[in-house]
Amino acid sequence: MSNIVFESVTRVFRRDGRDFLTLDGISLEIAEKEFVAVVGPSGCGKTTCMRMVAGLEFPTSGQVKVAGEAVRKPSSERAVVFQQFALFPWKSVWDNIDFGLRVKGLPAQKRREIIEHYIGLMNLKGYESAYPHQLSGGMQQRVAIARAYALDPQVLLMDEPFGALDAQTRVVMQEELVKLARINPRTVLFITHAVDESVYLADRVVIMTSRPGKVKEIVDVKSTREKEGWDKYSKIEDVMDLPSFVSLRTHIWRSLREEHGHVEERA
Repeated sequence: MSNIVFESVTRVFRRDGRDFLTLDGISLEIAEKEFVAVVGPSGCGKTTCMRMVAGLEFPTSGQVKVAGEAVRKPSSERAVVFQQFALFPWKSVWDNIDFGLRVKGLPAQKRREIIEHYIGLMNLKGYESAYPHQLSGGMQQRVAIARAYALDPQVLLMDEPFGALDAQTRVVMQEELVKLARINPRTVLFITHAVDESVYLADRVVIMTSRPGKVKEIVDVKSTREKEGWDKYSKIEDVMDLPSFVSLRTHIWRSLREEHGHVEERA
């Protein structure tokens, strides 16, 4: 069981002698193998939520649990993919993916099987010996995602993973991630500013308020996807043209626009 639970989570940061309430009473449950995207205004605490699941930050009050256990430190069962690709620049594609598997102590033949599987799945064949500086941004992020999945984590945490990519590469990567998520489902918490991306990728979209961040609304995408048969379309543009997709996207945009208005009122 690899569900994620936020129990009345509050996070206060102290800066320049003052306390700043970033998250205010977040309660949320993400089911096992569910893909949940979180959207909200800048500064609302989206990344802080992800970092608390990763064990990189901790609540001021409340609790974050994974698989029924309170998160107290990082774990290989919770893999993280950041916006900046975070690859080892001195290691090849193969060795970047292999690194975590070596740390886990897997035998050489098992590591080889896993690496070859994800290199094939992420369209990295022919680049096994290449170094990060020899790869495009999209290729580097493919390596980062392959490295995360190769560890076979319970939970995959993704913080704006396509934010640094150009528009065309971003679309390709979204399509690749959808394919990977269907073939190899994991419990995913995906942080993004892109509404289209959240609707295309996620089973549910969590909309957060402006700071202090609260859960404003949770939008069910999966039921619409299944009812309308989105998965039969191989191209993202075909899905985004569907009236059901446009309706969900518009609803989320309007909700976010209200929050941006609140930010402007406070400024």
